[in-house]
Amino acid sequence: MRIRLVDIAKDFGRTGALRGANLDINDGELIALLGPSGSGKTTLLRVIAGLEIPKSGSVLFDDYDATAMPVQQRRIGFVFQNYALFKHMSAADNIAYGLKVLPRHERPSKAQMRSRVQELLDLVQLSDLAKRYPRQLSGGQQQRVALARALAVEPRVLLLDEPFGALDAKVRKDLRRWLRELHTRIGRTTVFVTHDQEEALELADRVAILNLGKVEQVGKPDEVYDNPATAFVMSFVGDTTSIPVEFSGDRLWYEGRPLNATFGASQQGRCRLYVRPRDVAVGDYVAGELAGTIVNIHRTAAGRRAEIALGNAKKLIEAEVDITAQLSCGQRIGLSFVKGRVFPE
Repeated sequence: MRIRLVDIAKDFGRTGALRGANLDINDGELIALLGPSGSGKTTLLRVIAGLEIPKSGSVLFDDYDATAMPVQQRRIGFVFQNYALFKHMSAADNIAYGLKVLPRHERPSKAQMRSRVQELLDLVQLSDLAKRYPRQLSGGQQQRVALARALAVEPRVLLLDEPFGALDAKVRKDLRRWLRELHTRIGRTTVFVTHDQEEALELADRVAILNLGKVEQVGKPDEVYDNPATAFVMSFVGDTTSIPVEFSGDRLWYEGRPLNATFGASQQGRCRLYVRPRDVAVGDYVAGELAGTIVNIHRTAAGRRAEIALGNAKKLIEAEVDITAQLSCGQRIGLSFVKGRVFPE
């Protein structure tokens, strides 16, 4: 099912949670709503589900205006961060619950129900744990039961609110891979909320970046990472540092020294250059070039990263450096920017 959100506004008292949010969700895609706390991503998810009614704007399911449609009629599967499983029910009974409470004319027979539950247990790879209670399952297993329960009623849309937020890093990574494979098999339109950038970039077909109740940018993971539309997106997605620069004539300047590229600058005057650590090249200092002093070097999973006090202002900037490079704190180095983006201040 295709979903279109048009100028969605939602207030909680004097707080504007959504301020004219617009988003088109394609049929069968897996899309992530990514943003900091308070950006409106969970509220937008709940508006899709019908758990919140917008102050203004429209929710369209395909071409039907579903803004006022009751939650029970939307055929939405919702998976919460805390699993929300019934503790007194086995995994199989939790999955069957949604089928048992369907209106009588829609409710499957007991045989059909058993078959459907077994099919879902197989799908989420928990066939051997059907009789276990939530307390006897790991966090990852409980989340898979919750997902199977949401799928039991064959929803048109699957919504996941921070589905892996309560799990440790290793389990999160395993479940991300599993959910991606599951989505490929079932092809259900799926929207998930996360504050984990790595999770969104790895898992989603497209990512919607929210800030202050609006959608700042929507695109494929590579698009939002490599071609951010705003300074906020650039600074929020991935590690980024920025420095104040000035565009004068046809060059960018930092503390009176010209930089090696304009990085898309077009308006004369003060602006900011945003760079990622991998796009900062470090070498021996040569008189006349941009210089800095190493103040810290630390190990990362991928290699090493140096913190550099840049120029006279002592602005700290991070650079990825070769694991074999002979660098030390206090060392004077030269540096240049391989890639970056300029945005107005």
